[in-house]
Amino acid sequence: MKKFFQVLGIVTLLLVGLYYIEECSGKKDQSEAVEDVQDDLEMEKSVHLKFKGVPIDGTLKEFISRMERKGFEHRSSYDSKERLVGDFAGIKQCTVYVETLDNSDLVSRIIVEFPKQERWEELFDNYKNLKSMLMEKYGNFSSCVERFQNSYIRTDEDRMRAVHMGECMYKTNFSIAEGDITLSIDYEEWGQGFVLLKYQDKINSAIIREAAIEDL
Repeated sequence: MKKFFQVLGIVTLLLVGLYYIEECSGKKDQSEAVEDVQDDLEMEKSVHLKFKGVPIDGTLKEFISRMERKGFEHRSSYDSKERLVGDFAGIKQCTVYVETLDNSDLVSRIIVEFPKQERWEELFDNYKNLKSMLMEKYGNFSSCVERFQNSYIRTDEDRMRAVHMGECMYKTNFSIAEGDITLSIDYEEWGQGFVLLKYQDKINSAIIREAAIEDL
């Protein structure tokens, strides 16, 4: 009988412990949910340029945390930039580079590299569709250049060849109150090209410029 009560006591302690853990976990989840809602409200009020609803501002750690909440995965650091991967503007597995002000933990620019393409048709479709969506959201562009430097282009193969020789000049810029957004076609490897989208926050760009002037 004594052994029975000892076992009963142990089981009771385990059940109490599990209940306590669940209660703490639930409270923690609720607390985190409240913090997320409060942070979402703060982001909505921000006067900085936004990327996927996240202001291009604050510390690197804070920005990455917010992007992870948006479904992006923080992969690594690359050439002094932090690299994230996720779906953006209806396109899967985009690479996002986060840049900060030199010598200061302040996010100032975001660069989105869309998946590489080997055919001009897919490459141009990405560019054209993104340009259309940007115009729908931000209005007409402030500048646009779309031409090939080589006048002897007849086929899509010629166009892709021009991309990889740096002879494809496709760039559209949107200047809005919060900053600049630039869409362009770029290349990295022979046989492939990709669309690039850059977000430059106006307020933090001014801080960068002021810091540079102070160095002179």
